[in-house]
Amino acid sequence: MTIALVPVPVELSDVLPSQRLLANGMAIPALRSEYRHIEDWRNIRALTMVWFWTGLMAYLGVHWGIIAAVVVFVLMGPMHARFAILMHEAAHKLLFTNKRTNDWVGKWLIAYPALVPISIYRRSHFAHHREEFGPEEPDIAFYRGYPCEPRDLRRRLVRDAIGISGYKNFKAIVEAVIKPSSRKVAASILGVQAIMFVLFWLLTGAWWSYIVFWWLPWMTQWRVLNRLRAIAEHGGMSKSDDRRLTTHNVRQHWLARFWFVPYNTGWHLAHHVDMGIPWHNLPAYHRELERAGYVTDQITFDNYFALWRAATTPGFLNEGALGDDV
Repeated sequence: MTIALVPVPVELSDVLPSQRLLANGMAIPALRSEYRHIEDWRNIRALTMVWFWTGLMAYLGVHWGIIAAVVVFVLMGPMHARFAILMHEAAHKLLFTNKRTNDWVGKWLIAYPALVPISIYRRSHFAHHREEFGPEEPDIAFYRGYPCEPRDLRRRLVRDAIGISGYKNFKAIVEAVIKPSSRKVAASILGVQAIMFVLFWLLTGAWWSYIVFWWLPWMTQWRVLNRLRAIAEHGGMSKSDDRRLTTHNVRQHWLARFWFVPYNTGWHLAHHVDMGIPWHNLPAYHRELERAGYVTDQITFDNYFALWRAATTPGFLNEGALGDDV
């Protein structure tokens, strides 16, 4: 079955409110607390494992030869995806029940290692949730201009893959050190990177291991994965009170979940219906939306490739398509 990139509003099922869901899709208060329950142990385990695998892979990449080094370089893209999603949870204050712990861990052990100023990210991301495609939408450059010609997306992905997009992001962090208003945050991020440089060196015995197995993947392949994920979440959608018109729904497969949508972030429509639900409860909440008839096969892409094909349909460029500078 071919799915349109953007659902036709008149074809969306009008099934809410129901006995268990409110008109906006959120669970009734009696159920909401259950879905919003944060299990700290899951995030302790997740945080421990991302650091463990990052360190182990860097060590193997140095000591197991050139083939292992190439494999590790490639696999660091999915590791950056894991840091990004855990940072996203911390930004939503869903990482730990203790909010001070949530913010400290989210900043120093996740966001700053991933070169993200989480305080700025949190403000902009909440603007994204308040009104997708609204006047304060921070990520509009990732979402507008779809469907586009395949060559347009290829051009953007090539820029990401060769480090042009990453260079712009890294340059902004370095230049932020000069400005008094952003110096503290930018210097903290670069300071954490310096510590990671030393830690990678001590762990692997190779001074270059941080550059090859952390910084370069962030500069290149992570940019590709991040763009593809952004398109899969909101590419080509529109401003609406109905989240089914602002956010795509894609059937989840293990390979995609491993590669670029870890920690259930692929259930993104459920996340936008209620952004207070932690990652471990998103599949259950998604099933709740399905049982209510709010999420149907008619708006569900079978996989991410099907969505990207719909987003690159020749001859159907939206007004305001992306230029070469994005």
